[in-house]
Amino acid sequence: MKTLTAVLLGAGSRGRYIYGPYAEKFPNELKIVAVAEPDEERRSQFAEIHAIPPEFVYDSWEKAFDQGRIADVMIICTLDRMHYVPAMKAMELGYHVMLEKPMSPTLEECIRLEQASLRHKRLLVVTHVLRYSPFWSGIKKCIQDGELGIVGTIQLTENVGYHHMTHSYVRGNWRNSEETSPMILAKSSHDLDIISWLMNQPCTSVSSYGSLLHFREENAPEGSTLRCIDGCAVERECPFSAMKMYIQPPHHPWARYMTSDLSQEGIMKALKEGPFGRCVYRCDNNVVDHQVVNLAFANGANASFIMSGLTQSGTRRVQIMGTHGEMIGDMDKGSFTLFRYATGEQVEIRCHVEGDGHGGGDERMVNSFLRDVREFELNPSHGLTSATASLQSHLMAFAAEHSRLHEGFAVNLSEFAAEA
Repeated sequence: MKTLTAVLLGAGSRGRYIYGPYAEKFPNELKIVAVAEPDEERRSQFAEIHAIPPEFVYDSWEKAFDQGRIADVMIICTLDRMHYVPAMKAMELGYHVMLEKPMSPTLEECIRLEQASLRHKRLLVVTHVLRYSPFWSGIKKCIQDGELGIVGTIQLTENVGYHHMTHSYVRGNWRNSEETSPMILAKSSHDLDIISWLMNQPCTSVSSYGSLLHFREENAPEGSTLRCIDGCAVERECPFSAMKMYIQPPHHPWARYMTSDLSQEGIMKALKEGPFGRCVYRCDNNVVDHQVVNLAFANGANASFIMSGLTQSGTRRVQIMGTHGEMIGDMDKGSFTLFRYATGEQVEIRCHVEGDGHGGGDERMVNSFLRDVREFELNPSHGLTSATASLQSHLMAFAAEHSRLHEGFAVNLSEFAAEA
């Protein structure tokens, strides 16, 4: 088996904790030979771990293209508004591409990316990783096997969890849609992709409501300060205190996403100087902290999706109602229950996965991508989460955001796509 080489654009959380470790765990499958990362500390650490020569270590993604094509694949983990241009350049040079979702913050660019992958005959796989997890692939198999008959309704709830909400979408990189993309794209395109995949029908209409309800300056408690470490009078009582969140010895599970120095001094320095030490009520965030989406499909079926950052834990819960059976599942628990109407039978199906992100989906997704690349010349498959497969759910997300911004107006997807 040929070891594939890769250029990594962006050594942030996904690059450092998903793709880098995969290359370390499976060195016969993947070798990362170049990295582009603007943060000097992350860049040097990643280069050292993967023994990348200095001439292939770049401080911007643009420089990764200066020497032409230098590897088999490119893995793009830049921020949302830095997806389109490098992905287009990569395919033009002949790279197969793994692209973090969303493809782009604009529908027009998403369409162009899909067209480019077909025109250049290159794989463009979008990291809609949930499709690869045993939990969701198990549910999909039950539907395909006819266990539920015809699916009439899907109800999916994404509990983001207040830790993840405040870290990523209030203080962190995805807090402002003008800099990245709306929450429905940045976070919940996963969920709309799953609904689309399970339903296996064209979505015809979308409506949505949502807002930034809580993490606003007018909700800041009296006595609060710009930063949690600035003598805030309510820090000890505040559930969103940066001190509580990032100082969690011995492993500091959240602090590792804001600094590589996990000493007490290093964490305090990051809280004092970086964005993650800010009061959650005094950030420049504008993405929603809760949203609901209603979806209609061509065969008359429908679905509802709820996203909330105002929850204790982060998980996804699903209920699928069909003509022959019903299914209820909890992704965090790794199990779903199948109810068969004809027999009254109730079957619990467990999906045990340990040590992997997104319910076991990350490792399986990378493995599938590398396999498709190796077999591409003989069998030019475009993958389970190709740009073509992912375009429908991106369209649903853009339509949902359009509806939300227009008082829940029902958006006809055919007309909406035609206007892109």
